[in-house]
Amino acid sequence: MSFESLPPVLADPLAERGYTALTPVQAAVIAPESEGRDLIVSAQTGSGKTVAFGLALAEALLAETGNVPLVERPLALIVAPTRELALQVSRELQWLYARVGLRIATCVGGMDASKERRNLRGGPAIVVGTPGRLRDHLERGALDLSGLVGVVLDEADEMLDMGFRDDLEEILDATPATRRTLMFSATMPRPIVALAERYQKDALRLALAGQDRGHGDIAYQAIVVSSSEIENAVVNLLRFHEAEAAILFCATRDNVRHLHATLQERGFAVVALSGEHSQSERNQALQALRDRRARVCVATDVAARGIDLPTLSLVVHVEIPRDAETLQHRSGRTGRAGRKGIAALIVPYNRRKRVEGMLRGARIEAEWLEAPSPDQIRVKDRERLLERMLAPVEFDDEDRELAATLMERLSAEDIAAALVRGHRSAMPQPEELLSQTPEGRETARADRHRPGFEDTVWFRIAVGRRQNAEPRWILPLLCRRGHITRNEIGAIKVGQTETHFQVPRAIADRFANALRRTAGTEDEQDFILIEPAPDGPREAARSNRREHRPERVQPRPPRPGNPGGPRKFAGKGKPGSKKRP
Repeated sequence: MSFESLPPVLADPLAERGYTALTPVQAAVIAPESEGRDLIVSAQTGSGKTVAFGLALAEALLAETGNVPLVERPLALIVAPTRELALQVSRELQWLYARVGLRIATCVGGMDASKERRNLRGGPAIVVGTPGRLRDHLERGALDLSGLVGVVLDEADEMLDMGFRDDLEEILDATPATRRTLMFSATMPRPIVALAERYQKDALRLALAGQDRGHGDIAYQAIVVSSSEIENAVVNLLRFHEAEAAILFCATRDNVRHLHATLQERGFAVVALSGEHSQSERNQALQALRDRRARVCVATDVAARGIDLPTLSLVVHVEIPRDAETLQHRSGRTGRAGRKGIAALIVPYNRRKRVEGMLRGARIEAEWLEAPSPDQIRVKDRERLLERMLAPVEFDDEDRELAATLMERLSAEDIAAALVRGHRSAMPQPEELLSQTPEGRETARADRHRPGFEDTVWFRIAVGRRQNAEPRWILPLLCRRGHITRNEIGAIKVGQTETHFQVPRAIADRFANALRRTAGTEDEQDFILIEPAPDGPREAARSNRREHRPERVQPRPPRPGNPGGPRKFAGKGKPGSKKRP
């Protein structure tokens, strides 16, 4: 739909922003059947909703203000769940109403409240804010809502999920009954329906997400892995896609901290967002993503609310969402405003049925895949490198002078090879993963008997699951202590309190001697006991069960005169007591 019918003060800014036509949600809110009515709009995140409610309220705002940019009391109130989203909404409305000259005041947590109160006294026509800060200004008498002609609840379902119900009700109770209420919500759970019934009158429902619930621009992938290889799968997904910006969702702040440290160690430019970060740290992390100093963000669900990154093209559900609504909210960070995005779910093999049910409930078609292999990543790397190097670039004289010097000393092939090597060395290395297909699992079983491992010796290291033992950090320790490579270590069995592993018999003596020489020489890990275990993990498990088996209670021998029978009650008192004379 074109916007030629809009007044020039709104059509011109849209044209300057590159709009050639209105998006479906923008066209729907200004259609004749929507005019002047309360609306409940379900639309895809990033589909132009901010401009949509700006256009929906435009007629009433222009009628009230005329040519006077300052007003006595605010005319429109927009409530958003997070500081970032509120600031984004304010910026969008600023350019949309730039020709009109309407003032916009923003009230969000983490900002100077006294400065916000001064802005509210300056006659803004539109107020944008978060529920908590708006309620604070309302209770202090700095915010007068009695003149409102329209209220917008942006991402209402997220605000209720975040516990802002009381704040929203107090704010809406302070608005005039004649106001128009627009509610934008990606989903319609019962609390949203109840809120709409209480504060809206004869609301028109606009469901613009369609049967796919707004996922047309998002390609869903379900990546099946073993539970022990989730982090390796994340590494390979990041390397395979090399997205301009990616967000990884974890369930808890501890898991965010752990994954953030792991990815940093492996060479990724990564930031973290969780409840333990201050507003200043949060701002720095988001700015690093916008400046492209960081390309990966590890976050919890709540911390990621309201994030707007135009370049975000990859969402990875490192931990399975708790329900279909959470899946939708997380995935909606990408695939915005016509851009394509990928949402990948890391699915441990034993939780596949649960994820399949969740996807059915969300009406999402996902492609079931294995995690990208190192070979697939190398193919992608070659394609990206060739595309980058063959792209037209302007070189200055200094570049060409240095190139000529190199050509005098090296062949063109050597220079190109050095360039490729430098490009590869700057990227994190992909991880080897076990295949999850039946053929792949059979290959993995066969690989355990690869050449050189027909005759092996078992060793044990005195750490297990109770000490958070993982092959990921045990392997480097064994290589350093035993002066061998990871290819010289066979099967690894992690037990409750100890871990067993195989070494080829041909190098077992050399390995054992190196262990003795390096014991207790560098850090605390060097004091961990590593020794031969001739009986292997099975005998150790049997021995452990025997040690912890409870002793059997031997039955009492039968009493004389009453073989095997119960003792008779012999009088008053407790059973078994002697009869008093």
